[in-house]
Amino acid sequence: MTHTGSDALAAEMASIVGEAHVLLDPELRASYETDWTRRYSGRSRFVVRPGSTEEVAAVLRACEQASATVVPQGGNTGLVGGSVPRRGEIVLSLKRLDHLDAVDEEAGEVTAGAGATLARLQAHARDAGWAFGVDLASRDSATIGGMIATNAGGIRMMRYGPMRAQLLGIEAVKADGSVIRRMPGLRKDNTGYDLGGLLSGSEGTLAVVTRARLRLVPALPARAVALLAVPDVRAALSVAARIRASVPSVEAQEVFFAEGVELVCKHTGAPMPFSQAYPAYLLVECAAATDPAPSLVMALDGAGEVLDSAVATDRRLRDELWRYRERHTESISAEGVPHKLDIALPLGAYAEFEHRVRGAVAEVVPGARAILFGHIGDGNLHVNLLGLEPDDEGADDAVLMLVAGLGGSISAEHGVGVAKTPWLHLTRSPADIMTMAAIKRSFDPRGILNPGVILPIEPIRPRT
Repeated sequence: MTHTGSDALAAEMASIVGEAHVLLDPELRASYETDWTRRYSGRSRFVVRPGSTEEVAAVLRACEQASATVVPQGGNTGLVGGSVPRRGEIVLSLKRLDHLDAVDEEAGEVTAGAGATLARLQAHARDAGWAFGVDLASRDSATIGGMIATNAGGIRMMRYGPMRAQLLGIEAVKADGSVIRRMPGLRKDNTGYDLGGLLSGSEGTLAVVTRARLRLVPALPARAVALLAVPDVRAALSVAARIRASVPSVEAQEVFFAEGVELVCKHTGAPMPFSQAYPAYLLVECAAATDPAPSLVMALDGAGEVLDSAVATDRRLRDELWRYRERHTESISAEGVPHKLDIALPLGAYAEFEHRVRGAVAEVVPGARAILFGHIGDGNLHVNLLGLEPDDEGADDAVLMLVAGLGGSISAEHGVGVAKTPWLHLTRSPADIMTMAAIKRSFDPRGILNPGVILPIEPIRPRT
């Protein structure tokens, strides 16, 4: 039961979305109040689940009038605390906005509701003979709206780009309930500011995304995956560069290390990938209309950096090779609550960072472990710190200072959230931050949407 009678605003919400979709019971709210890392959680005033754009608009209008702060939430797969309540906010869940329009097969486009999961969109596109260019390990839970809000990148970004690159149109609701709707599906449209591009990566601080028009990409039926053992990350970079230069069909290049493979095998029961352990691993996937394996193998021929290898074209065997990368996250979490730092580096600094980061962490917190994996093709590396207290950010600071010193970014694809706001100044100038704050005030004058995410929290501004 929802029991809206004790909260006048909740009762108003029930009149908009129906009482069954306003959750006040702590047990019903619980799954909306903690993110995937388990580091970030808080109590919400209540959870409201609108079922249409019109209901989202009415909900936000009522919240703005009541000076009630709101946290928009999709699949709640975020890792930086940006999708859960911190100070009693209302959680606005978009999960019910999960409609998928028919695929426009001539244009290679589709309109998706914010609550549709990535896995459903992928299957929907596949049934029509197309594919979607972004893929994540959390595909069964991650939603399209949340992926736009964080400008998700994922494992195929080096070929197709992040979510921002997939947007052909967007519908979103501002804090005052007004609706931005630009959904023409045009590949060329130079009529002013790119509002979809601006909302992509805004982490729910500017408006609430409700629908999007998305480009699709050709379905490529022939695939080859190679798992390569290499002596270190410099060798992985060298081999990855050689493949990119000579194999046009490459779409994913992932790197991980011995300690991560050990955890995956420990917690999933998978056998070691080779007869012996190696220091580092490079996983490559190529996709084309015809078998890409010969060109991939040719690119690897004579690569002295490769110590061992396995190549698969069969779906089952490809999935077996991918599990050593994709099951890192769950295996790391099985060891404890990690501090997850998603960073980007110039490729020229990638190896130096990997060489120095473990020592930088150990110097601050002796005994802490850094488990690394990432998208080596685009400079993204995920740093997972185990053995830290939840609120001890000394090691986080050491990692992010090292990133900034090497010319990198403190966030590659997970966003800033609340986790990284203290370090935003390391990679964004004062002028950058002031400009972002001005944009925030323009979209959300009273500051009710996701306060404290990206930018420092400010008091709710009075109505004018």
